[in-house]
Amino acid sequence: MENIALAEPGAHLSIWALFMQASWVVKLVMIGLLFASIWTWAIIVDKLVTYARMRLALNRFEQVFWSGQSLEELYRTLADRKTTGMGAIFVAAMREWKKSFEKGAKSPLGLQTRIDKAMDLALTREMERLEGRLGFLATTGSAAPFIGLFGTVIGIMTSFQAIAASKNTSLAVVAPGIAEALLATAIGLLAAIPAVIAYNKLSSDANKIAVRMEGFSDEFSAILSRQIDEKVAQKA
Repeated sequence: MENIALAEPGAHLSIWALFMQASWVVKLVMIGLLFASIWTWAIIVDKLVTYARMRLALNRFEQVFWSGQSLEELYRTLADRKTTGMGAIFVAAMREWKKSFEKGAKSPLGLQTRIDKAMDLALTREMERLEGRLGFLATTGSAAPFIGLFGTVIGIMTSFQAIAASKNTSLAVVAPGIAEALLATAIGLLAAIPAVIAYNKLSSDANKIAVRMEGFSDEFSAILSRQIDEKVAQKA
C-alpha cells in the first residue's frame, strides 16, 4: 500500500487531489460510481421525456377514440403507423377482430378470448418498454451506498497502514486518507439518492399510465363484446 504524505492546508484536499492520491481500488470504486451516476441521470431524463410523451399520446388517442369516429376508419388510420400506448392496444385488438371474421370465426367466446389476449400482449409490451431500465435505478439506489462504503473501508485501511509506517498519528497524516475514504462514500450517496427518488417517482408514473391503458383495454373489450353479440344475433 502506498504511504500518505503530509497534507498542506487546502493544497492536497481538493476533490481531484483526493482522487489522485487514492489507491487504485478506491479509484475504481469512484469511477464506477460516477459512471453509475451519469447513467442514472440519463435514464431519469429519458424516462421523464418518454412518460410525458406517452401521457400526451394517451390524451390525444382518447380524444379521437371517443369523438364518434368509426372503429374501422380509426383502424385504417393507425394500422400502418408505429403506435404506442392505447393506440397499440387498439390496433392489436382490431387486427385480431378482422383476421377472425375474415376466416369466418364461429365461436363468439373464442373470438372474445383471442381479442383479450391480443390486448393483454400489447399492454405487456407497452409496460415492458415503459419500465425498461428502471431496474438499474433500483439496483443503483440499493447498491451504490455499500459500494461507496467498500471504497471508504479500503481508504481507511490505507490510512492506518500509513500511520503504522510513519509512526505518526498527527492529523496531517490521517486527514488525506480519511478524506479520500469519505469521498468514496459521498460519491456513492450522490449516485444512490437520485436513483432511489427517481425510481419511486417513475414507478408511480408508470403504474398510473398502466392503469389508464388497462382501463381502456377493459372498455374496448366491452365494446367489442357487444358488437360480437350483435353480429351473432344478426346471423341468427
